This record gives sequence, C-alpha cells and structure tokens, in this order.
Amino acid sequence: MNGLVERKKGPKFRQVVLDCTDVRALAEFYRRLLVWDYRPGDEAPPPGAEDKDWLVLRNPDGGAQLAFQQVDRLEEASWPDSEPVPQQLHLDLTVDSVEELEEQHARVLELGGRLRYDRSDDPEEPLRVYADPAGHPFCVFVA
Repeated sequence: MNGLVERKKGPKFRQVVLDCTDVRALAEFYRRLLVWDYRPGDEAPPPGAEDKDWLVLRNPDGGAQLAFQQVDRLEEASWPDSEPVPQQLHLDLTVDSVEELEEQHARVLELGGRLRYDRSDDPEEPLRVYADPAGHPFCVFVA
C-alpha cells in the first residue's frame, strides 16, 4: 500500500439541525443573514395556513444545509460563559475583512441576533460571538 492508509467511504455530511420554539422565525433569521433560500416547498405558507415544524435552508454553494426543528421548550445556551447551560454546538461563519465583520455585526443585530462576546479588536483573529433569536450561539470571524 506504499504507506498510504486505505480510507473507507463514510456517510456524507448533509446538514446541521437547530431546535427552536418558533421554527419559521429562526429559519427567517438565518435565511436573511446567510442570504440562502428555502428548500422547495418550505417557503412561508399563505396567511392563516398552518406552518411546517421542519424547515430547510439550502446552501447556494452546494455545501451543508441548515435545518430547523420545532420543539416545545428550549434552554438558551449561556456560552461563552460556561455556566449554567453549555453551548453543545455553535456555528462558525467567516468574513474576509474587519470591515466586513463590522458590516455583518450591524446586520446580525438588525435581524434580531444578540452580541454575547466581542473580540473584534484581536489582531490575530477578530471575532464576535452572538446568540440567534432562539439562543443558539454562533461566531462571525475574519478568516
């Protein structure tokens, strides 16, 4: 085998699923933030019609998708503080420059995100940690 390790084929990574108590509101937050589209059939229903409890946003670059699952109750993560509710998972989003980090900061807040931690002045890796409207943590940093 010439020193090469044979790799078996594993499952393909498809999506990250976020629990939320208002599936449409959280999907809309990320749809607007990421500028992604709904999977066909997941668009908002007509007024008065019942909405779905599972929605998917498609990645226009063909990568992993984001899905949203309705739950009755959800504790908000307290991360980056370690107590009382750990993060369990967070999303990393990147931008190309400090200027774009500032632009996205304004967008995140406008869309309903909340700033949890600001390290935007770090010369090595400027970043900010936010909570989305359901309380899931996510980072935006200069890659």
